[in-house]
Amino acid sequence: MPTKTFVLNADDAPQPMASSAPPNLEKYRKELNAAQFEAVTTTEGALLVVAGAGTGKTKTLTYRVGYLIESGVAPQSILLLTFTRRAAEEMLNRAATVVDARCARVEGGTFHAYAHKLLRQYGAAINLAENFIVLDQADAEDAIEIVRTALGFHKKEKRFPKKNALLRIVSAAANKQLPIERIVETSYPQFFPILDDIQRLADAYRDYKRANSLLDYDDLLAELKRLLTEREALRQTIASQLRYVMVDEYQDTNLVQADLVALLSSVHGNVMAVGDDAQSIYSFRGANFRNILDFPKRFPNAKIIKLEENYRSTERILALTNVVINQAKEKFAKNLYTTLKLGGEFPAIVAAPDERYQSRFVAQRILELREEGVPLHRIAVLMRNGRDSYDLEIELKKRNLPFVKYGGQKIIEAAHIKDFVAHLRILYNPRDALSWNRALRLLEGIGPKTTQELVAWIKTAPNPYRIETANVSPRYADSLRRLGTLLGELSQKLFPLSSLAESLWDYYKPILRRVYYEDFPKREKDLENFLGIVANYDSLATLLSDLALEPIDLSAMETKATVKDEAPLTLSTIHSAKGLEWQVVFLINALDGVIPSRYAVGETESLDEELRLLYVALTRARDLLYICYPVICNGAEDYFGNPSRFLQALPEDLYEKLLLVDARSVQKPLNAPPAALPARRDEELPF
Repeated sequence: MPTKTFVLNADDAPQPMASSAPPNLEKYRKELNAAQFEAVTTTEGALLVVAGAGTGKTKTLTYRVGYLIESGVAPQSILLLTFTRRAAEEMLNRAATVVDARCARVEGGTFHAYAHKLLRQYGAAINLAENFIVLDQADAEDAIEIVRTALGFHKKEKRFPKKNALLRIVSAAANKQLPIERIVETSYPQFFPILDDIQRLADAYRDYKRANSLLDYDDLLAELKRLLTEREALRQTIASQLRYVMVDEYQDTNLVQADLVALLSSVHGNVMAVGDDAQSIYSFRGANFRNILDFPKRFPNAKIIKLEENYRSTERILALTNVVINQAKEKFAKNLYTTLKLGGEFPAIVAAPDERYQSRFVAQRILELREEGVPLHRIAVLMRNGRDSYDLEIELKKRNLPFVKYGGQKIIEAAHIKDFVAHLRILYNPRDALSWNRALRLLEGIGPKTTQELVAWIKTAPNPYRIETANVSPRYADSLRRLGTLLGELSQKLFPLSSLAESLWDYYKPILRRVYYEDFPKREKDLENFLGIVANYDSLATLLSDLALEPIDLSAMETKATVKDEAPLTLSTIHSAKGLEWQVVFLINALDGVIPSRYAVGETESLDEELRLLYVALTRARDLLYICYPVICNGAEDYFGNPSRFLQALPEDLYEKLLLVDARSVQKPLNAPPAALPARRDEELPF
């Protein structure tokens, strides 16, 4: 047979030329409502788009990218910053359907990923090591623990804060641009007597990272800000290349991110921020609600456009959610409306006798909805805290209803995954003290003291992989030689990554079975799935960066591997549900003291955020909304619970009540036909 040649285009092959013709405005008018069209075609100067829930924010951003490119703007001069990589990819993929493949050349991604990219390019200008390692949260906590131990704080007579609390303090200071003293004083007053020690630890943590070429999440943003602030010529170079800067979910930015947006748009001044003040719910991560409110002050003469036409929820759901959010003290006034989904079912408030009844109601109603033709994956149960669904999970399993839960552990947070990734990080940077510390502690018989001695040796050794030559007890020589030889050999042949990972898996598997004896089968399955993820990468640096910047949800991965016949129901914390939508939404445990949290009572700013959290939960629903709470709550002793104070202010004509009746006590069938039930307003649901 003759051989044919097929030529693959180079990655830098010439792209389609920008059209010289102006954009077809009628195409955009046809696809967008008036407010969206105004936002898309307003291209010069500063623009704030206040986009209510379900008002087509993503569509507006997508079409604006397309409009700019069709207007002749070079794609690489457009920067699109988002809070998840998936959001950026979705927008650019959708923009490609509006224009063409040029959209793939738009700059951006998450704030942290873009900062990482620029620091890899220009970090040497502020003395960053070329092969710096990015620490995820758990790694940063481990580094804090190493510093805490080195300072001897673990031996204090009075209890010293744990590593996770210390990292929260350090991170809050970085994100809020406040001194450690202010953070401790306002949020951790119980630690104020040891403020000097906490400050010492924060300084030592900073020095430890510098000495070991480590950056945590906060450092990525802070170091980029330092680069753009201290290196004026570089700021001019970078900002001049970015003709248009667009930011999604601006209400979730912290002070450093808001400063970065201003610095990156400082040459051309064309900055568009899209967000919803009513959905600002991440202050615990450092997000600053005032950023979106103060956008017009930061960018004088900024134009403000409000998107209020909702395409998601029914008229009755919107009527209730508008009243909920109008209770907020500080806000951009807006009123969501729909022209497509008029009427609809009333949202229901369900007072269950106790948590057990609440779980039975939710499970039974889900079964009925499935029988009515609503697929499980279009139904979600939302909650304030992950622990709020424990009783419901038991009920769902009893009824064989498959579900996936979000808001739990990320895969990179699991100890066995971190063990495995530590070895990969050593291959990338053989002087990564934190990863060596983890890998060495897995070796049988090696404790903290020996590990500390070995890590100190590694820092100055000509070849860190020859670790068996370190001056430690000979009884460790064999295990050290095996580890060092394996890593040394693999460091010489990093490709393909799938083969490298398989070799590490062969080495790690017996360690896994020894260290995690009680549940190693489940952990083995996690790692086998993880190897499949590794196989999708051709660069170790990219893999490690993605694991740190875009951690994969462990529970989601498990479900994909196990549920085959039916897409599962979603259980999610409200924070993890933001940006998503379902046909039917159940909110459980809508209690005062839960939402709002009892810790927020008494502070107007905190109560407003709790109100916004409830608003986010309710606006996830398209057609049906059930707000549930138990009347009797379980604790050390049972006690009476009250519905959220935010619900008590609602006019009764905006919702219906469902009264739960146990079928066994009234001799009714478990699923009585609707015709046998009382008329609406105070509807009884049999069980």
